[in-house]
Amino acid sequence: MKQLHGKVAIVTGAGRGIGRAIAIGYAREGAKVVVASRTPATVDAVVKEIRDDGGTAIGAPCDVSHKDQIFAMVDRTAAEFGTIDILVNNAQGFGTEAKPQASTVYVALEDTHDDELLYTFRSGALATFWGMQAVFPHMKHRGGKIINFGSTAGMIGNPGNTSYNVTKEAIRALTRTAANEWGRYNIIVNTLNPTLRTDAFTAWEKARPETVAAIIDGTPLKRLGDPAKDGVPLAVFLASDGNSYMTGMTFQLGGGRIMP
Repeated sequence: MKQLHGKVAIVTGAGRGIGRAIAIGYAREGAKVVVASRTPATVDAVVKEIRDDGGTAIGAPCDVSHKDQIFAMVDRTAAEFGTIDILVNNAQGFGTEAKPQASTVYVALEDTHDDELLYTFRSGALATFWGMQAVFPHMKHRGGKIINFGSTAGMIGNPGNTSYNVTKEAIRALTRTAANEWGRYNIIVNTLNPTLRTDAFTAWEKARPETVAAIIDGTPLKRLGDPAKDGVPLAVFLASDGNSYMTGMTFQLGGGRIMP
């Protein structure tokens, strides 16, 4: 029996990077996957890849910075598959709504504009909050698994990264709050802090190669993780029946860089 056989999973930001890897990995473990991402072309590509591999998936183009689109995507999932067992809140916007960016760009705290902070927060922390609220009615009477994405950047307080740091630490607070409030419903909520070679990380490396080199040098395993090889197994476990007693936790997927 595959670990996620018969489960229904929503993965946001699934058009690329770790989200794409998780969506494909979940489908291979037997889940029915909703591929949610902002760009329809990438959504279609991932859905096709899953189906060509023998899995079950539907696409749901969704800009998570808009609450109505998140709730509409969850409603469509429930209408298509009958329920929702797993939510992976992976999507995260950068820059501003008018000028989105591929990754964070160094900006000193005193020079950080409201537009950047508000858009980063809305497309990250608020999007996570809305996603959790939207799936709650579907999980309240049968349990479920929610995986939110934080970052070691927020824990450390990386310089020049105010908007992202604030957003990712707020997500960890949401995780702990939901774990406390929703544990009675057997809804298990955890945070994943990845240090993986994604498109966003590669874009960041082009802008600040010395910073990324220092991160790798400070990592005991001396490399960035691979989304499929290193990220998917943990994401599968956290969503599986094997994880029935760990909630409210932050899992450091970073090669030993952070050892709490």
